[in-house]
Amino acid sequence: MKIFLASKSPRRRELLENLNFPFQIVENDIEEVSNEKEPSKYVMDLAFKKAQKAADKIRDEAIVIAADTIVVVDGEILGKPKDREEAFSMLKTLQGKEHIVYTGIAVIKLPEMKHSVDYQETKVWIRRLEDEEILNYIATGECWDKAGAYAIQGFGSLIVEKIEGDYFNVVGLPVAKLFDLLKREFGVKWVGRGFEYKDKRLAL
Repeated sequence: MKIFLASKSPRRRELLENLNFPFQIVENDIEEVSNEKEPSKYVMDLAFKKAQKAADKIRDEAIVIAADTIVVVDGEILGKPKDREEAFSMLKTLQGKEHIVYTGIAVIKLPEMKHSVDYQETKVWIRRLEDEEILNYIATGECWDKAGAYAIQGFGSLIVEKIEGDYFNVVGLPVAKLFDLLKREFGVKWVGRGFEYKDKRLAL
């Protein structure tokens, strides 16, 4: 059984590597646009589209995992900033108030195309920031390719005041929810320092 992560995100890759989870990367580029308006449905739709696009490239028996993360503040969905001005605007909007991070996860089992989707949400508060602090944070380069223009695990730890919920969801992959789904729906089990499928050890 091969397992693929349909993501270019180094954060998601690192989270799985830290668990000694055997997987391969399959990159897929989709237009991150959904007709869904409700945040949880929005991220689940995009995660499934990513997993589906990746699955089209794979011919072996396999499990494909994909995820999508957004930030929602005052009912507005924030994705990844396109430039410095948009990053500044996002951080200016987020500072001093609560926002919610949503991550959708999708898993597809090949070749039968069995699939399951779920999501996680976490409340986050960014402290009040002076404009100079926002500019200093942008200068670190962490804001690029991050929903909401920040990374909680890096210099972003200096601007996040508190969270309520799953920390790893804010990083970009709610690992506890993902592995619960893998066990419940697909029979992938965590055993000691490794993982099994149908009582066979998973390996690269």
